[in-house]
Amino acid sequence: MKASDYIAETLAVRKVPAVFELIGGMITHLVDSIHVVGKTPIISMRHEQGAAFAAEASGRILGDIPGVAMATSGPGATNLLTGIGSCFFDSSPAVFITGQVNRHEQKGTRAVRQLGFQETDIAAMAAPITKKVFTVNDAEELPQILEDAFRIATTGRRGPVLIDIPMDVQRDQVTAPVRPLPASEPAGTLDPAFAQDALKAVFKSSKPLILAGGGLRSGLAIDSFRRFAKLANIPVVHSLMAIDVIASDDSLNAGMIGSYGNRWSNLALNDCDCLIVLGSRLDVRQTGSDTEGFKGTRPIFHVDVEPGEINNRVVDCFATISDLNPAIDVLSSVFEGHGTQIAQQIAQWSRAIADLRAQWPDTKELNGPGINPNDFMHQLSAKFTGAGAYVVDVGQHQMWAAQSLDLSTQQRFLTSGGMGSMGFALPASIGAAVCLRGQPVVVVAGDGGFQCNIQELSTVSHLGLPIKMVVINNQSHGMVRQFQESYFHARYQSTVWGYDAPDFARVAAAYDIQSRTVEQPADLDQALDWFAADTGGPSLLQVMIDPAANAYPKLAFGRGMSSMEPHATPLEMEGT
Repeated sequence: MKASDYIAETLAVRKVPAVFELIGGMITHLVDSIHVVGKTPIISMRHEQGAAFAAEASGRILGDIPGVAMATSGPGATNLLTGIGSCFFDSSPAVFITGQVNRHEQKGTRAVRQLGFQETDIAAMAAPITKKVFTVNDAEELPQILEDAFRIATTGRRGPVLIDIPMDVQRDQVTAPVRPLPASEPAGTLDPAFAQDALKAVFKSSKPLILAGGGLRSGLAIDSFRRFAKLANIPVVHSLMAIDVIASDDSLNAGMIGSYGNRWSNLALNDCDCLIVLGSRLDVRQTGSDTEGFKGTRPIFHVDVEPGEINNRVVDCFATISDLNPAIDVLSSVFEGHGTQIAQQIAQWSRAIADLRAQWPDTKELNGPGINPNDFMHQLSAKFTGAGAYVVDVGQHQMWAAQSLDLSTQQRFLTSGGMGSMGFALPASIGAAVCLRGQPVVVVAGDGGFQCNIQELSTVSHLGLPIKMVVINNQSHGMVRQFQESYFHARYQSTVWGYDAPDFARVAAAYDIQSRTVEQPADLDQALDWFAADTGGPSLLQVMIDPAANAYPKLAFGRGMSSMEPHATPLEMEGT
């Protein structure tokens, strides 16, 4: 079998929902084979970065099937790198396939920069931000490489794998048959003594919390986590990457913590006297810079699959290394039958969290003119109860969405966390929409980020996908403008001065996408009715907000979790 045909058949066996690509010379054999075999849809994007983000969203939605993106050599391959890095930092399973120049055109050990046209050592470039890189020099290596790539991407801490294949190898022959889908590997389990110690610590506490991290999603542990939370009856705070692990209206949901977390959630985290951390890195945007103050004297029980993340920034935790699913099952077996007693023991604590939430509502953090972005997120949620996913870009709107969107049990929340890449949401929504098969997908983006991959409006329009795009337009790069306001005496170079944005409603119309702009709070309900009326195709709603609106609350850098702007000032400049 021709090697490119073998790859196409393997993608089908692996049930890959689509391959995202931008055509180029060095992947023509691959694209042609996938088309001729006809078992895996090809989604032609308008930029390779868009293809990478779409593949990332595909992998995150499906979990056990990695997203797949392809690009040609040289600029095609290098354009994938931001999306590859995003998969690496956010533990998103993906397989990236790049075409390379023919083996006889490669420079090898010659003292030249390049021999073949567009020859680029993408393997060396991608190595630091992938779980594994494979360079295929013999077509007969492909069966094992493909099996390894899919396994590595979807086991342990999930992430991206890159396979670089010279064009002449793609047209060589593979004599081995296509391998069937392998059986899943059994995961390790948690020492019950760890769970017993956690239970004893909870019984000694009066203010326990569970901190849920994004690893619960990437570790496919959502069902087991939700069961454990109900059995334990302990309030749950979550990180930015775990917005969708627990429904917004769940009585145990105590909100988002971190740099821009809900004020009541950060205050609760500051006061808690026993913390169970599941699948969270405890990075600086969750804990603030004062890690000693964050740890305090309370016991912290930390479960993570990545050894390097254990006792990394926050030290002296009771820690264990384990896949989350089997670990949480053991926790559930130990905590089962004790939930009623725990709920009675911490009833005052649960009421205190509810009182904090009533005292510091998210919609009262901003008091400026025009549309309140936190109010808007609640209104948007109410109109899109049937949306399959919210795909959110990077910036102030990301924080307003994370603070205030109301998600049901089945709805997903996708955003770029570790890479924090503007331009993520629009192409990622394409990957999500392909996997969600007809369910509406809501994009929330800012005017700055939307322009980073605005070309994918063409892909959305061409495919007629049910993607509902919200552009929060504050006519600036708002998050950095807020940073300049705090630390650079309101010198707004490149965020306001020297920056502008188009009328996105008119841009969408140029792509034959229905669009509308709303500027006043009184007009929001009617605009959202229009926006939500047709869920069968794409539309865009441009929401104009006050350019001076800031994302609050915000941890005052250098202080503890209870000190948040604008009521407290930072002690030092943020380092991240």
